Amino acid sequence: MEEQSLKKVMYALAAVAVVLAGALAYIWYQKSSLVNELTLEKEELTEQMIALQNDYATLSSDYDDINLQLDSSRLEVQLLIDKITQTEATNRTKIRQYERELGTLRSIMKNYIVQIDSLNTLNRQLTADAAAARREAAESRRKQQELNKTVEELTGQVAAGSVIKARGIRIEAYNASDKITDRSSRVVRLLTTLSLVENDLAPKGPVRVYIRVKGPDGILLTNDTQRTFEVNGEPMICSASREIDYQGKEVELSIYLNDITGYVKGIYTVEAYTEQTLLGSAELMLR
Repeated sequence: MEEQSLKKVMYALAAVAVVLAGALAYIWYQKSSLVNELTLEKEELTEQMIALQNDYATLSSDYDDINLQLDSSRLEVQLLIDKITQTEATNRTKIRQYERELGTLRSIMKNYIVQIDSLNTLNRQLTADAAAARREAAESRRKQQELNKTVEELTGQVAAGSVIKARGIRIEAYNASDKITDRSSRVVRLLTTLSLVENDLAPKGPVRVYIRVKGPDGILLTNDTQRTFEVNGEPMICSASREIDYQGKEVELSIYLNDITGYVKGIYTVEAYTEQTLLGSAELMLR
């Protein structure tokens, strides 16, 4: 009887041992599976953080304030990677916290991308606007230069058109009887005649005509009535002059050169001027 009872106890203990061994095996398996799962989660989280770090490395901006913010976020990513590396996979609380921080950093990066794209678009638009403004300014300068050139040409044409001109310039010699002569020994004065032609563009009012008479030796003939004048800023000495009232219509005038002695044979030349221009010239042959 006792032997049978002992056998029953041994069978019961063996059964309990088997059950306990099975339970322990199950518990170990469950724990091992959980550790593996948590390890995979940590590795995946680490890979995601490294991918995010690479994404941040590719971001850049032309604006210093954004670059400073990017540098700060890159530092946060690196610090988070360091924390994940140093944290046990079984510390689920920390792992979940780091996953939330990963999501936050991703959102921040998306905001950076949107902001950088917007600024780049704005910068391109501003660059295009600036280029268009430069083209418009260049076109305006070109048109202004063309206008100035046209104005200068028209002004020059008006100025040229307003210059008084002459025709029919001639010089004659007179003797003491006030008759024309070509004998040098009888000449007592010279007479230059000319006509100022009609010009509606020319200024109206008094105009002085100057003559310069040169002898055969090329020396200017002058007397006590000589005076100086300027033609376009160049000073000259005249032999004689006369002022008339010019009103834009053709007008004839005569200018005498008196008180010259010692006329000789040869060619005498007269040049007529206003203060604007040379009107013309003529020659006289004395014998």
